[in-house]
Amino acid sequence: MIASLTGTVTHVTLERAVLDVGGVGYLVHATPGTLAGLRVGERAQLHTTLVVREDSMTVFGFAEADEREVFETAQSVSGVGPRIALAMLAVLTPDALRRAVATEDLAALRRVPGVGPKSAQRLVLELSGKLGAPAAPGADEAAPAAPAGAGDPARDQVVEALVGLGWASKVAQDTVERVLADRSDDDGPVDVAATLRAALRSLGGRRG
Repeated sequence: MIASLTGTVTHVTLERAVLDVGGVGYLVHATPGTLAGLRVGERAQLHTTLVVREDSMTVFGFAEADEREVFETAQSVSGVGPRIALAMLAVLTPDALRRAVATEDLAALRRVPGVGPKSAQRLVLELSGKLGAPAAPGADEAAPAAPAGAGDPARDQVVEALVGLGWASKVAQDTVERVLADRSDDDGPVDVAATLRAALRSLGGRRG
C-alpha cells in the first residue's frame, strides 16, 4: 500500500500529475482541487491509495488524509468504483458529502457525474453511518479566505488555479467574477476551495 508520496512535481494535467520520488516518476490521479495546488518544479506531498486491478495499478492522490478516507469508503457502495469516488470529491468536500448522505440530499449527490437517481439513493443507503458525522455547516470549507474585491488574494488564487489547469486567463477571470457576483453579502469572506469548485462546475468541459 502506497500511503503517501513526497517528491517534485514534474507534470500536471486536468486529471493527473507526475511526482518524481527518488528518481521514479509516479503518475497520480487526483481531483481538480488537489491538482490546482501543485506547481511544476516544486515539492509536494500527497496522501495516496493504490487501486489494484487485474490489468492495472493506479495511484490516487489527495491533499488531505480525510479525502483519501472518504474516497476509500465510497467504493464500498455497489457500483461505485474509483472514478466515481474521485468525481464525488471533485464536486463535494468530504463534509459536504457527509451532510448530503446524512440529510438524504439526493440533488446534491446527483450533481456528481455518473450518479443518477438510483445511484444517489444507493449512496445514501449504503454510506449511512460509514462516513462519520459532518462538521457544523461551513466548517468543511475552511480554506484561506479574504474579502471579495479587486486585487483580492483569494480571487486571484482561484484564477491562478484555473489557469494552471488549462483555462485561458480571460476565461478564468470572467468565470470567477461571475461566481463571485452570485454570492450574497451575507456569505462572508471568499472561500478559495468553494469558489474553485463553483468555477469548475460553471466551466464544465469548456476551454478558453
